[in-house]
Amino acid sequence: MSNPPFEAFPRRDGNLHVEDVPVAEIAAQTGTPVYLYSAGALEAAHDALAAAFAGRPHVICYAIKANMNLAVVSTLVKRGAGVDVTSRGELFRALRAGADASKIVYSGVGKRDDEIQAALEAGIKMFNVESRGELRHIDSVAGSLGVRAPVAFRVNPDVDPKTHPYISTGLKTSKFGIPIGEAVEAYAEAKALSHVDVRGVDCHIGSQLVSIDPFADALALVRNLVVELRAAGHAIDVIDVGGGLGVTYAEEVPPSPAEYAAAVEGSVGDLDCEIVLEPGRSITANAGIFVTQVLYQKGTDDKHFVIVDGAMNDLLRPALYGSYQRVEPVGPARGGVQKIDIVGPVCESGDFLAKDRSFPRVEEGDLLAVRSAGAYGFAMSSNYNGRPRAAEVLVRGDQYRVVRERESLEDLIRGETIPEDL
Repeated sequence: MSNPPFEAFPRRDGNLHVEDVPVAEIAAQTGTPVYLYSAGALEAAHDALAAAFAGRPHVICYAIKANMNLAVVSTLVKRGAGVDVTSRGELFRALRAGADASKIVYSGVGKRDDEIQAALEAGIKMFNVESRGELRHIDSVAGSLGVRAPVAFRVNPDVDPKTHPYISTGLKTSKFGIPIGEAVEAYAEAKALSHVDVRGVDCHIGSQLVSIDPFADALALVRNLVVELRAAGHAIDVIDVGGGLGVTYAEEVPPSPAEYAAAVEGSVGDLDCEIVLEPGRSITANAGIFVTQVLYQKGTDDKHFVIVDGAMNDLLRPALYGSYQRVEPVGPARGGVQKIDIVGPVCESGDFLAKDRSFPRVEEGDLLAVRSAGAYGFAMSSNYNGRPRAAEVLVRGDQYRVVRERESLEDLIRGETIPEDL
């Protein structure tokens, strides 16, 4: 019998907790808005994926862009995870969090020479190359260092992942990767270069996928490509299947890790390749909540607004993608239900956390929790409207620690000067 899913945010006596700590207790100590993460939920999500792929050589390279807090990354690294990075800053964070450089893959369409050099000096596992121009830069930088760079091309299979267009990356209109029809020629060029080692093939078609079919369709094309490349003399021993496994925000029922693993095994399992996975959202999204406090309420003939101290600069997904994230009272629900918009203080009409929600009656001072905020929450936050970024807290059992302090007003101007001679 399988273990029950880890319950990161239980309710006890009507009050929302993070593991064994009342949310209200943390908010009283840290202030709001604040991000709260469950260490147990992070570990459970990682371990479920690791267990699903336990029967074959694999590396889980956590996509650090989803949540780059050092404590979050360290929690996963301690479980054996590697990291998928897309910038020198993310590489710096991964290494600072204790990641093994030999488990780091470097993705992204715009790698600068200094970023390539830093990755080579660190000794990363592999570059996921996204253009032939980039390949030549990697070869040049590797040559200047007297090393050989391990590479895979990210191939674009033109498969529709049926997700939001902003997070769809596998169509022929995408900026990512090279068209799969050009791959054989690109690999031939790579083989002729003096300072790269062709290791594998990479394919990542998008994020928040809730059907297994796009994965299977893309991997079938990758399988055919690997067979063709091997016939041409390329020693392909790594297949990076990307990430993109969806999570439940509302009523979605994404594939389980076991179903995902079965699709990978069914498509490329007989190729005797190490599998690289790049999960991000599926590890962290439902391990985090965003907590905000009700400031005011006001109504018009058409709307009832609940104004909170969290805003689009803190949690951008609803404004950027029109995304749904469940919101609930931190304390016991009050009687009565009304339709509300939950909006923030930022001077933009697009500053909202939820629209047209049927919600229990709230009062000034109440705490609200936005679910599924562990991915692309703090990572996408900004200082827009001169707002210091929120604190972050990691909880394990009945203990919690502030793992990023709330920014101060001085932090807002750090590094700025007023030149007296201009």
